Amino acid sequence: MRRIPPPAALAVVLAVAVTTLQALLLPLFAGPAANMEPRDLPVVVAGPAPAVAAFTSKIESTSPGAFEVTAVADAAAADAAVLDREAYAAFILSPTGVTLHTATAAAPPVANLFSAAATQLGAGTGMPVTVADLAPLSAGDAHGGGFAAGFFPLVITALLAAIALYFAVPGFAARVVGLFTFAALAGVSGATVLQSWLGVVGGDWLPVAGVIALITLAVSATVHGLASVAGPRGIALGVALILLVGNALGAVGAAPELLPQPWGEVGQWLPIGAGATLLRSAAWFGGAGGGAAAWVLASWALLGLALVGVGRLGRKEQAAPDDDQAHEAARRLGATVAA
Repeated sequence: MRRIPPPAALAVVLAVAVTTLQALLLPLFAGPAANMEPRDLPVVVAGPAPAVAAFTSKIESTSPGAFEVTAVADAAAADAAVLDREAYAAFILSPTGVTLHTATAAAPPVANLFSAAATQLGAGTGMPVTVADLAPLSAGDAHGGGFAAGFFPLVITALLAAIALYFAVPGFAARVVGLFTFAALAGVSGATVLQSWLGVVGGDWLPVAGVIALITLAVSATVHGLASVAGPRGIALGVALILLVGNALGAVGAAPELLPQPWGEVGQWLPIGAGATLLRSAAWFGGAGGGAAAWVLASWALLGLALVGVGRLGRKEQAAPDDDQAHEAARRLGATVAA
């Protein structure tokens, strides 16, 4: 007989377990936030070669490791790099002054950082510095907080859908239908609310809806797949990986280059980080710079669906011996009755 520990001992064990979890979560969340600073932020510079060389040297000596500076041919190439999400900002040098082109929609904190740097540059050199925003945020979300806050309900509801389908819906085909139906409806409702109603997401409605559908499918399929092969423990693993780790490293309201590395890069391989990147690309950059994120999300979705299939096969193989035993028992009972 299995011994049941005394209630007081069980209470102490639970308290130690939860405290250990707390000790792991605190640095996971507080560490990246406390150490957020520019790290190899891609920047392009255009202008006369001597001026570009001097400007690049000044940036790299003033803020070592903060920026990755690339010289481009002209202002048009500089703007193209920003709009293609190859750089967060472009400095265009001319004999009359400096023009800074940013893209606030790519990462509001980064755009603010560059604007502050431009102000300091103008004060330090006496040269006029003009700032232009090539991709501003939507009028309904001037500071970008709405995008970050509106993103997480998409993740939470995707988790809930995966868990509800696991416990309430039997059958492989029905669960897969449920996952795709939820993703499609989430895309329609999410784009309608965030874009058409609240105005916190820009771009065309259809691409935004498609991206939201892919995000929710990646999250829900992954958690449901883990549940299919490991039961409630799989749900716990999926929630921890996607919500806890993914949230801490996703840089939804910032930029992955601001986080300590390699954690900023790791976050882009998880659904939350990749989802935020792809949604920004679809909403403000015509999809530019979102290719890798789309592949990450599609891979998570396919992995989750594959795990759902693996879980179904495992249940069938487990049920087969039970069926054989039932047939054998029925055969013996029939033989006994006949005798």
